[in-house]
Amino acid sequence: MEIKVLSIFPDMFDIIKKYGVIKRALDKNLVNIDLVNIRDYTRDKHKVTDKPGYGGNNGMVMLAEPFYRFYDEYLSLKGHKPYVVLPSPQGSIFNNDIAFELSQKEELIFFCGRYEGIDERVKNIIDIEISIGDYVLTGGEIPTMVMIDSLLRFIPGVVGKKESVENDSFFNGLLDHSHYTKPADFKGMKVPDVLLSGDHGKIESYRKKDSLLKTIIKRPDLFIKKELDFEEKELLVEIIKEMINKNTKYFERS
Repeated sequence: MEIKVLSIFPDMFDIIKKYGVIKRALDKNLVNIDLVNIRDYTRDKHKVTDKPGYGGNNGMVMLAEPFYRFYDEYLSLKGHKPYVVLPSPQGSIFNNDIAFELSQKEELIFFCGRYEGIDERVKNIIDIEISIGDYVLTGGEIPTMVMIDSLLRFIPGVVGKKESVENDSFFNGLLDHSHYTKPADFKGMKVPDVLLSGDHGKIESYRKKDSLLKTIIKRPDLFIKKELDFEEKELLVEIIKEMINKNTKYFERS
């Protein structure tokens, strides 16, 4: 995968290339991340990338021309249109499905805006606007880092085990199950016996039930959207029965 990031602060990305998933992907040559300084595509000697917005009192707006100059150069060199992402509070909310969709692209370009944003006319060469939440950041660099970190997990070979990705929260529409490590008893808080049993069938069933229950309690909005398969429906019935057995007095009629 080829990723290009246009920013007036490309050095911000140096740190994320040194750690974790992104470093692993780079070390394995599974991705190339090219950081482009937008100032290199300006025409004036001062390398100005922004001007006051028309209409007054609305701050500085990033110029359209540097983005178009990069885009036109790309078309000339590559001979095909790139897939361009614009981090924006006006975009679709980023989620696991969008991360997976982006991971399927051979080439991605991120335009990082600043100040009041990028001249609206740049939107004509944008394929998708993406927001990472209903709040405002000072620029598109951090959202771009978030998206790159997330999408790279779906590229085969980046994460050590395929199961690690498939068991992550949101992969199958549910939250991830609980995780425990040694010691088995920490300050009186014990690891569930089933996880120590060695019975892989029971462990898998427990984890799926735990995932269902966590989603119901913490993210009912996700659970409502989830199309349960037959096994999940059976596990849901078991959860309900267990809850009834623990609260029999509540359900007893006087």
